[in-house]
Amino acid sequence: MSAKVHILQGDICHADTDAIVNAANSRLLGGGGVDGAIHRAAGPALLQACRAVPEVRPGVRCPTGEARITPGFGLRARYVIHTVGPVYAGRPEDLDLLCAAFRSSLRLAVETGLESVAFPAISCGAYGYPIDEAASVSAAIVGEAKWELREIRFVLFSAEILAAWRRAFA
Repeated sequence: MSAKVHILQGDICHADTDAIVNAANSRLLGGGGVDGAIHRAAGPALLQACRAVPEVRPGVRCPTGEARITPGFGLRARYVIHTVGPVYAGRPEDLDLLCAAFRSSLRLAVETGLESVAFPAISCGAYGYPIDEAASVSAAIVGEAKWELREIRFVLFSAEILAAWRRAFA
């Protein structure tokens, strides 16, 4: 089975998928941008669930490039897959870490038995990743394997980011 890919403009908090992906920070305690919006929409139970995720080292529940899953609470999505993308600095490892964030999120969705997942533009906000490069990375990762999902959505907040993702998947 090969996942059907949809690229949409909108608010990921309203995505009606099995899971939405949160562009989180390594503490998993909320933040700005999409992370803060997801925490506000899901309600305070999401923060409690994130606090229950064990730290792998002091202050780090999810290292960059990895993913963790919690219930979705007040969201339409049943689950939130939290992943941490890199803070862009133009280093070669930035690309590897962004690839890992997309891969680990997709792998976790499949391992959990989900059929649909919605992604934001991981690392493209405050973390400064170049939009066109991040869009190309997401297209490459989605295309590299037959992910056992029915649907992969990219729900993107701005017209500029939407256009970059459409170019990457064209």
